[in-house]
Amino acid sequence: MLRRAKYRLRFNRKRLTRRSSPDRNKQFTNINKLKDSFTQRGQPVVSVDAKKRELVGLFKNQGREWRKAPVDVDMYDFPSDADGVAIPYGIYDIRANRGAVYVGTSHDTPQFAAENVARWWRHSGQKEYPGASHLLIFADSGGSNGARVRMWKWALQKEVADRFGLEVTVSHFPTGASKWNPIEHRLFSEISKHWAGQPLKTYSTVVNLIATTTTQTGLQVRSQLITKHYPTAQKVSDQNMQAINLDRHAILPAWNYTIAPRQNRN
Repeated sequence: MLRRAKYRLRFNRKRLTRRSSPDRNKQFTNINKLKDSFTQRGQPVVSVDAKKRELVGLFKNQGREWRKAPVDVDMYDFPSDADGVAIPYGIYDIRANRGAVYVGTSHDTPQFAAENVARWWRHSGQKEYPGASHLLIFADSGGSNGARVRMWKWALQKEVADRFGLEVTVSHFPTGASKWNPIEHRLFSEISKHWAGQPLKTYSTVVNLIATTTTQTGLQVRSQLITKHYPTAQKVSDQNMQAINLDRHAILPAWNYTIAPRQNRN
């Protein structure tokens, strides 16, 4: 009877989208102008984001790899059976085609994000750009490095701008446009392809698989395990927020701003 009435067993179909921001195209134009300006002046431009949280243990990892026999893994992906979680946070140097991925073991927080930017600058950035005075960061509008996250701004001030004497400009992609963030298709997608079908048995496995990711265009990746615990629900007081040396840009100030050091570099 149902078939005669043209009913069928059907899946949900993803076709609906949220209404795009009216400033979406204006922000993309602004992002390209900032990128060109920083590149022409020899200043570093990076793209940042957190990759999907992974369970560490003998669990199924999506994808396939060439092998004579399949790997037996746990039937169920219960978090209680995992040895922990891996939270990869990446910094992708657009100009150098190099990535740094810091694998956290607790939570993806704004402090974790900002300290990873500081780690990248200390280990790689200042060596690649020894005369740099400015840093441009492309980030999504949500997550630990979101446009409205006060702790992200406060942590950038403390961990990057003040510590290294850098002016840090942040430009956020509009909501729903994270797929255009360069790190997504130039670094994270390559990591996913590289470890496809390989169980993330240990933290060493995760770090090594990330660090051995390469491409024909010369992508190089370094990876590091970060065991520091990052508590959640940390708040920034109004007083501390006012102490941030924050300059919101004239063009779309909610998505574009610069944080300058509060004192000169020693």
